[in-house]
Parts: sequence; structure tokens; C-alpha cells
Amino acid sequence: MLTTRFTDGAPDWMDLGTPDLEGAADFYTALFGWEYEAGGPETGGYGMFTLNGRTTGGVMTVPEDQAAASWSVYFQSGDAEATARTVEKAGGSALFPPMDVLEYGRMGGFHDPAGACFGVWQPRANPGLGVVGDPGSLCWAELYTPDVPAAAAFYSAVFGWETARTPYPGGDGAYTVIRTAGGGQDAGFGGLVPLDAVPVRAAQGPHWLPYIEVGDCDATVAEVERLGGKLTLEPLEMADVGTFADVTDPFGAAFAVIRSATRPGS
Repeated sequence: MLTTRFTDGAPDWMDLGTPDLEGAADFYTALFGWEYEAGGPETGGYGMFTLNGRTTGGVMTVPEDQAAASWSVYFQSGDAEATARTVEKAGGSALFPPMDVLEYGRMGGFHDPAGACFGVWQPRANPGLGVVGDPGSLCWAELYTPDVPAAAAFYSAVFGWETARTPYPGGDGAYTVIRTAGGGQDAGFGGLVPLDAVPVRAAQGPHWLPYIEVGDCDATVAEVERLGGKLTLEPLEMADVGTFADVTDPFGAAFAVIRSATRPGS
């Protein structure tokens, strides 16, 4: 379960790269009730999304000729340089090396051996996301990968993650849950999924997919479509998990929404 008491290896940040910053801000503020805080020249225009004063993620302009619109997930590191070295040793590569983000922390971007992008955030003044697990915030993260055991071995080497196989309801296969090191069952924050298990995800290639908690999955999907986004995976209800769906924003950035079966405080 995600909390804002971040430990090393836990998702502690996410951000959106989009070709249309104003359009994306309009979409997400309408969809989730977020507020958009524009970044100044000292941040290169990197802005923030917040919910009731708590940060839900970052956003920046990425021209279409440089990269497709996408959400990126970052994991906490106590030493971004050491993590970068471990990534390389384990067979990954750097998208951009660790760098200072003013006084807020250090950020680095990487590819795992299969090509999925992920980031690391070494907190200083900014500890990371201000809210997780509540409606309108990050609650889960999935990696779609062509080789689940290889991915588990890579991320275990980099972050010390542990994995557990959880049978699907009905006994048809199992889901690989990922946990931070030593946290036990309650430390699960995401999963590893075979790339070919979901055709729409396979079409995107190896990638991380963030899940946003919502109060009503069907209503949120309808609002995504009303606002110009697209439904890419029909809402699915799964016992003891909840109801979830995959969508994209109007510019093609993919994310999932879920009304979890259980939430903190529920």
C-alpha cells in the first residue's frame, strides 16, 4: 500500500510530459479537481498539479518531435548516483543522468533492459508526492514487460524490491505484486504484468502505467471521454481489487483509473 512515508524504492513522484501544457492542465484539473501551478523560468517551465494543496505530480512541455506524451513514475533513492551505477551494472541505461532540481532534490531518468522508462527521485526540500491513495492521486503502478522474471531481477538489484505471486480470482493465473524491501505484505505498491497480456498495453511497448484512485470508475471514464480523452481498456471489476480501466488524455498520455475495493480509511 502506498503512503507518503516514502522508503527507498517506493514510488514517490510522477510527472507528465505533454506537447500541450495548457490543454493538459485544462484536462486534468477538470477530470480530477487538481489545481495547476505554472513553473517559473528557474524550473524551465516545469509546473505542478495539486489537490487541496497537496502535490499530485509534475508537468512539463515535451515537443511531439522529441517524445510521445506520457506519464513517468519515479522511485525514491537515497543516493541517485549510486542508483545510476547499479542500473548500468544490472543492464539498464541512462535516459538522463542524475541532476539537481534547485534545492528540491536530485532526479534521474533511466531505461530498464527491456526499454521501459522510469525515474529516481532523491528528496531534499521536496520529499515527493504530497498525497497518495486518496481519490485523485497515485495509488498503484504497473510495469508491462516482455519478461517478468527478468524485470523482477533487474529492479530487485536496483531497488531491493521483493515480489509475491497472487492468484487471480477464479484461479486462472497469478499476478506478480512488487513490494519495497523488508516491508512485508503491506508494502505492495504495484505489479509486473506480461506485455502480451493486454493488447493495448503491448502496442505501447514496455512501460510503466500509473493508476489514479477515483470515487467512481465508470463516471470517471465518461468524463475522460467528454473532455477529449479516450477509453483504451473497458472498465473491469475484479473481486478484492476493485473496478479499473485504461484511458489516455487528449494528447495520448496513458494512465489507469481505479475504484479500489479497499482504501485507507474505508
